[in-house]
Amino acid sequence: MKNSFLKKLLFFFVLSFLMMAGFTYGIMSARRQNLPYKFYEYLYEQKSDVFSKNNLDRKDIGRRTRNKLRGRDLTDEQRKAIEKITTLPYLKGYKPAPEVANVTIYDEQSAYNGLNLVVSADAPRALLMNMKGTVLHEWRKDFEDVWPEPEPEPEPYDIGESEVYLTRWGYKTYWKRVRLLNNGELLAIFTNFGLIKIDKDSNLLWSYKGMCHHDLFVAENGNIYVLVRKVKKPTNLQLESLDLQGYIIEDFITILSPEGKKLREISLLECFRNSEYAPLLEHIKVQIDLLHTNTVRPIDGKLVDRYPMFKKGHILISMREIHTIAIVDPEHEKITWALTGMWAYQHEPRLLENGNLLLFDNRGNNGKSKVIEVNPLTQEVVGSYKGEPGSALFSKKAGSNDRLPNGNTLIIESNNGRALQVTPAGEIVWEFYNPKRAGKDDALIAAIWDVIRLDPGKLDWLAL
Repeated sequence: MKNSFLKKLLFFFVLSFLMMAGFTYGIMSARRQNLPYKFYEYLYEQKSDVFSKNNLDRKDIGRRTRNKLRGRDLTDEQRKAIEKITTLPYLKGYKPAPEVANVTIYDEQSAYNGLNLVVSADAPRALLMNMKGTVLHEWRKDFEDVWPEPEPEPEPYDIGESEVYLTRWGYKTYWKRVRLLNNGELLAIFTNFGLIKIDKDSNLLWSYKGMCHHDLFVAENGNIYVLVRKVKKPTNLQLESLDLQGYIIEDFITILSPEGKKLREISLLECFRNSEYAPLLEHIKVQIDLLHTNTVRPIDGKLVDRYPMFKKGHILISMREIHTIAIVDPEHEKITWALTGMWAYQHEPRLLENGNLLLFDNRGNNGKSKVIEVNPLTQEVVGSYKGEPGSALFSKKAGSNDRLPNGNTLIIESNNGRALQVTPAGEIVWEFYNPKRAGKDDALIAAIWDVIRLDPGKLDWLAL
């Protein structure tokens, strides 16, 4: 009798311990975003309308998900299927639409005022707004108006057709990045397909078809620096961290003339391989989109006396998958400086006038986001913004920031469809929620890929 009681008591304690351990692990999983959080998050993301629009079988999605979690016991066919899933695009919307919309906070005295060029994910367009959210001008050019020929559908698992494949997942339905030029002309990227230039009335001036993505920059001479990717076999690329199969995505900086003609291209993989920073490539952990470069920004050289690495004509880049920002010497095609370890999956590093770097750290705040200003020599974080108490800043993908002339910081929380301007003390003096909607029944707030603050005094064409 006594032994039976002890056995039951022991069973009760063991069961309680296991339940408590499981509960504790569940909390830690959510906070640290590891398994099984990753598994459920992955399944949730697959429920987006990206799949329903492309008629994918949900049972097949589940099979691919399970195979991905098994890792190295995949067949070549399964691995290629997973590689395709991992190249899914940024979505048109991520979060349920809030009750608020447009400008919700505006302190006219403390904010840096101007016009806002907003790149919304709801359609291939950009909106020019005033500080109160009134639309003053709109540019729009649909994909079919530029490239009317239908793209052939790739064969299943035909990774060799990835250049075609990467264009079919909704990238045609919005612009990822824009740059405003003189006379109201605009450059806009259809991710993984090309770059267009339109006039102020949205008439097409030229198009460049070349798998452009993420970012572009216009130099003083009018040349255009744009990120381009190519699908290639990983020849001569030996990485201990990966068992490379099939094809990889290789990032390039392509330089175009003001007329959209290709002048030159620079392989960023080769820039690493040609430099002392080649070991950073061992940080690559994904099978296909090795670097996922998301920023290209030539340096003007004004700081070179204090910071020798910031030479004129060199190019600042950011690579999400290896958590690294770096500088490219385009003449010798090599990396001359790099910094990593202080952020995770970062976007949009900006070189400030004081020599510091400002960047959007997507997941370096215990899985949430923050904007940080860091001294590139001492690596001291001299300023940061993590959000307000109880409402952490967070954009798992994308995101941007810029330092305004009065010292305020403009922050774009892309996945949440939100932009805000904060003072050096962290006070929000302007806040904007995208009024555009996305997803089934317009239930989601449309993502914001960028907000660029402009000086209205330099937009003479707008008055005309």
